[in-house]
Amino acid sequence: MDFVTSKDGTRIVYDRKGTGEPVILVDGAMCRGTAGPMQPLAALLAERFDVIAYDRRGRGESGDTPPYAVEREIEDIAALIEAAGGSAHVYGMSSGAVLAIRAAAVLGGQIRRLALYEPPTTTRDGDDVARHAAADYARELNALLAEGRRGDAVALFMRKVGVPADAIAGMRHAPMWPGMEVIAPTLAYDDAVMGDGSVPKEAARAIRVPSLVADGGSSPPFLREAADAVASALPFAHRLTLEGQTHDVAADALAPALAAFFGNEG
Repeated sequence: MDFVTSKDGTRIVYDRKGTGEPVILVDGAMCRGTAGPMQPLAALLAERFDVIAYDRRGRGESGDTPPYAVEREIEDIAALIEAAGGSAHVYGMSSGAVLAIRAAAVLGGQIRRLALYEPPTTTRDGDDVARHAAADYARELNALLAEGRRGDAVALFMRKVGVPADAIAGMRHAPMWPGMEVIAPTLAYDDAVMGDGSVPKEAARAIRVPSLVADGGSSPPFLREAADAVASALPFAHRLTLEGQTHDVAADALAPALAAFFGNEG
């Protein structure tokens, strides 16, 4: 593993493979870039690109310097881009897609092309019910974490994303659960990235590079609507649906689309 030192001194660990134009992969909640679902995608993209998959702060071998702010995660991406040579393509998944939008708005041309898969925005303009639900989740999550109830915080997140109660009960006894509790505090980081759940339109409109917004044809309708809304807010967006895919997108379905998009710089 390699590492960069972010602006605030935090050590950010990453895995790098392949040669070609650099691509940085930004994971979503409860995931690690160096040892999780991003790895099969990284392996496929490495056939054409210099791929950097990293552990976001507070996860895996990466450090974590309080207090948290979304700006610190943008600085982490900036440090990775510097290590990549000063510019890179960026792919963001789920809440990592929203982080990638916020980063691209700040970092400008340092991000050459931006690809997003199913940014899970849920709040529509004027939808006070969804906005209140997002605020209630944030309050409950932060209260659980403040009390040290990491397992309950993970369960709360699982319920939020639609995992049935009996499945959560079973997961609590699975070997993976302790590892999920370790990174439970980062759920608050993703919640901060998501804000009130609405499309970050101001950030999106500031992005002047080609962008790809993809979803899965078998994902819930709200994710299709979210992808449409994000694409509408981006000035130079291409919209793509991967038929038969869900939020748990298969690497071999996604990699060809990303390779075609990142490789087309004419």
